[in-house]
Amino acid sequence: MKSTESNGAAPDWGVNKRERLSFAPVTSASEIGGAVSREFHQASRFPRANVRPRVHGKFIFLGDEKLYVRGVTYGTFRPGDDGSQFPCQEAVDRDFAQMAANGVNAVRTYTLPPVWLLDAAARHGLWVMVGTSWPQEIAFLDDDKAVRLAEDRVREGMRACAGHPALLCYAIGNEIPASIVRWHGPRRVERFLERLYRIAKAEDPEGIVAYVNYPSTEYLQLPFVDLICFNVYLEAQDRLQAYLARLHNIVGERPVIIAEMGLDSRRNDQDTQAWAVDWQIRASFAAGCAGVFVFAWTDEWYRGGADIEDWDFGLTSRDRQPKPALAAARKAFSEAPFSTHIPWPRISVVVCSHNGASTIRDCLEGLRKLVYPNFEVIVVDDGSADATAAIAAEYDLHLISTPNRGLGEARNTGMRAASGEIVAYIDDDAHPDSHWLIYQAATFMAREYAGVGGPNFAPPGDGLIADCVANSPGGPVNVLISDEEAEHIAGCNMAFRKSSLEMVGGFDPQFRAAGDDVDICWRFQQHGLKLGFTPAAVVWHHRRNSLRAFWRQQRGYGQAEALLEKKWPEKFNAVGHFSWVGRMYGRCLTRPIGLRPARIYHSVWGTGLFQSLYQPAPSIIGLLVMMPEWYMIIAALGALSLIGILWSQLLFVLPVFTLAIGALLLQVAQGATRASFADLSGAAPSGRRIARLKRYGLTAFLHLLQPLARLSGRLQQGLTPCRRCRGPRLSLRMRKTWAIWSEHWQSTEDRVRSVEAALQREGVVVNRGGECDRWDLEVRGGLMGATRMLMAIEEPGAGRQLVRFRWWPKCSPQALVLTLLISLFSVAAALDQAWGAATILGIVAASLATRMYQECTAGAAVFEHILQKLEGSKVG
Repeated sequence: MKSTESNGAAPDWGVNKRERLSFAPVTSASEIGGAVSREFHQASRFPRANVRPRVHGKFIFLGDEKLYVRGVTYGTFRPGDDGSQFPCQEAVDRDFAQMAANGVNAVRTYTLPPVWLLDAAARHGLWVMVGTSWPQEIAFLDDDKAVRLAEDRVREGMRACAGHPALLCYAIGNEIPASIVRWHGPRRVERFLERLYRIAKAEDPEGIVAYVNYPSTEYLQLPFVDLICFNVYLEAQDRLQAYLARLHNIVGERPVIIAEMGLDSRRNDQDTQAWAVDWQIRASFAAGCAGVFVFAWTDEWYRGGADIEDWDFGLTSRDRQPKPALAAARKAFSEAPFSTHIPWPRISVVVCSHNGASTIRDCLEGLRKLVYPNFEVIVVDDGSADATAAIAAEYDLHLISTPNRGLGEARNTGMRAASGEIVAYIDDDAHPDSHWLIYQAATFMAREYAGVGGPNFAPPGDGLIADCVANSPGGPVNVLISDEEAEHIAGCNMAFRKSSLEMVGGFDPQFRAAGDDVDICWRFQQHGLKLGFTPAAVVWHHRRNSLRAFWRQQRGYGQAEALLEKKWPEKFNAVGHFSWVGRMYGRCLTRPIGLRPARIYHSVWGTGLFQSLYQPAPSIIGLLVMMPEWYMIIAALGALSLIGILWSQLLFVLPVFTLAIGALLLQVAQGATRASFADLSGAAPSGRRIARLKRYGLTAFLHLLQPLARLSGRLQQGLTPCRRCRGPRLSLRMRKTWAIWSEHWQSTEDRVRSVEAALQREGVVVNRGGECDRWDLEVRGGLMGATRMLMAIEEPGAGRQLVRFRWWPKCSPQALVLTLLISLFSVAAALDQAWGAATILGIVAASLATRMYQECTAGAAVFEHILQKLEGSKVG
C-alpha cells in the first residue's frame, strides 16, 4: 500500500472525498510491532474524566480507542486500627507510582476502595476494578441477613464510585465456592447474581459490571453481565491456551479478562515465577483476552483473619522489593498484545462487491484503520450497476472491475491478484476490528492451518429489523470441531494461505451468491488440511435491514444448499440435509424444543476443579421441527384433515395437525424469547416495554419466515426429500447378479474401493457397509428406497479372480408403513362408500409405491451401468 507516513502508525486521516484515502503503510517487521505497541498503549495511558470505558464486542474501548487492561491485584490487606482495608495513603501512593513505572495500567481491589485510593489511581494513570466483599463463602441464600448485606454492599459501593474517572468496572462477586453453588443450585445463584447486577446498573447505568468466576463454577450462565472475568491458574502453556479458547467460545460476543493468574515463588523459585508470568501474560493477550490481572502486586496478603505466610504470589516482596517476575511482567505488558519482533507476513485483503455502494464505504473505512502495516486491499467490483466502483476509487487500493460472474469467481480474481502469502476475505457489508489481521496472522504463525476464521457480530444501531435479524436463524455461523480447530468458517471473515487456495483450485465459480465458503472448507478437509478459529479476529457484519432482503438472502442460502448437494451428495442425508461434525457457534442459533436439561460435571462429591456444562443430544422431534420440511409435513397433515370432510373417519388427523402447528409455534416462541437486545431508551418504562415487545414479535415472525424462505430456495433447485438418484436410467430388475473375470489379482478392499469410486464419479450417494453388515455398498435412491450390493471373490489360482456381485432393493420401513397405512385408509373409505376420499387416498398410495419402486430401481441401474464399464463378461 502507498503511505503518507513512515513511522508505521495508523495516521489520522482527513475526510476530503476528493483525495485518495490511503491504508496503513508497508514497513519492516520491527516497525510493525512498534505500530501495534503504540496503538496498544495510546488508549491505555491515563484515565479520562470525560470518557468512560465501554464494552464493544470482544474488547473494552475509550471512545474509539481500544483499552487493553494490564493489571495487578491489590490486597487483601490486614485492616488498620481505623478499620481501613488498605495501607496508608503514602504507602498506596508509592505502590501506585511503582506500578505505573512498570507498565501497569489497572488495579483490581477485592474490597470497596475509599475515594482517596481512586484519586491516587487517577493521578498515576491507573484504572481500578472495584470489588465488593460480602459473605459468599457461606450458604448465603439461606440467610436473609447475608442476602441483604450483599445487596447493600453492592448498592453502596456503586453509589460511592459511580462516575469516578479512574473507574474501570465493578465486580459484584468473586469465586462463589463450588460447594456453595452446588448446595443452592446454579439457577438460584444465577438469579441472585442477576439481582446484584440490576442493583449495580440502577446506581450506575453506564458502568461496566462483571462477576469474577473460576473453572470450578464455569457452568454458571450469566448472560446479563457486561464483562466475563475468570481466575485461572494453569502451569502448562498448552493447557492454558486451550482453556482460554474454551472461555471465548463459552462467552460469545463479550470480552474476556483474566482476573487472576500467576505463580507462587515459594513453592517454585523466583526465576520460575518470572518465566511463568511472562508466558501467561503473552498467552492471554494472544488468545484475544481484553486484559490480564496478575496475582498479586505484593506477597503481603491477609485473609480469614490471619496473614498468609505460606504463599508468595507477589511481583514484589512484603517490603515492596521487586522480584524478577516484575521485570518479566513489565516486558510482557510492553509488548502486548504481541511481541515487536515478530516477522509479520504480508496479507492481501480481498473485498468482493456487487452493488454494495450502501455499505462498502463503511468497510473500506474500517480497513483503513487496521493496525497491521504489511497489507494491501483489493476490491473486486463484480459488475455493479451502482456507485460501488466510484466509492472504491476514492481509496488508494487495487480496484478490479469485471462483468458480473458471481461471488466464487470474484474471490478467485482477488486471489490471483493478491501479492500476500495470506489472502483474507471480508464482505462489503462488514468492517473489521482494528486488530483483525493481527490475530489472523498470529494464528497462522502459531499453527499449521490452511485457513483461519473469526467471529462476526452485528453492529449496534442498525435499526429494528437488523437487530431482529441478528437474533433470528440463518445467519453466518462458525462450526468448531474443538475450541481451536474449525470445520467451517463464515465467508464474511475468513483467511487462507494463498498456496493452499491454489492447491485446492480456488473457489468454485458455480456458487454465485452463497455456499462458496462451505464448499471451500470441505475441499480443504478433503485434502487433509486443517482450519483454525481465533475469537479475537472480529468483524462487524451488518444484517439485512428489510424483510424483503432477509427473504432473498435465506432463499439464496436454500439454493446454495441445493448446489452443494449436487456436488457433495455424500454429505447429505436422505431428507436433503447435511450435519456438521463440530458444534455451531453464533448468536442466532435455534435451540430445539424438547431439549433435555443440561448436565453439570461436578466430579465425585463435587470435587472437580473444572466443572463444565454438557448439553444432551436433542430429540428427533425437536430436530424435525427445526427443518424447513416441517412446513411440508404440516401441509400434508392439513391435506389429510381436509380429506376428512369427505370421510369423517379421517378427522383423527386433525389433532395431529394441530399438534404439528403447536410444535412449530412453540419452537418459534422459544427462539424469540432467547433473543438478546441492547438496552432500549424509551421515554418511560412502558415505552421500553413496547419497544421490546415489538422486537420480540418481529423476531418470532422471522423465525417463522426463515425456514419458508430456505425451503423455497431448496425446492426451486430441486433439493427436496422427493429428489431422485441421478442414475443413468431405470432398471426393470431390482435384484440381479453379475460377474467379472480378471487376470490381475486385487485385494477385496481395492475391488470394493474401485466400485465405490466409480459410483461417486456418477454423482450418486454411496454408503459403506458397517462391520456387522452383510452388504458392502449402498446407493441411496431417495428418501424411500436404496440398493445394496454384496461382493464375493473366487480365486482359481495364478492370480486370476472371478468377482461376483449381487444387488437388491432396500425399501425404507417408514415408507412401507406409510404406503400400507394410506392404502388401508383408501380401502376403508371405499367400504364406507366415501368414494372421493378413497380415490384421493388411493392415488397417494399408488404414487408412494411407484416412487419407492423408482428409487430402488434407480440404484440397480447405477450398479449395472458401472459394472458394464469394467472388464469381464456377464455370466447371469
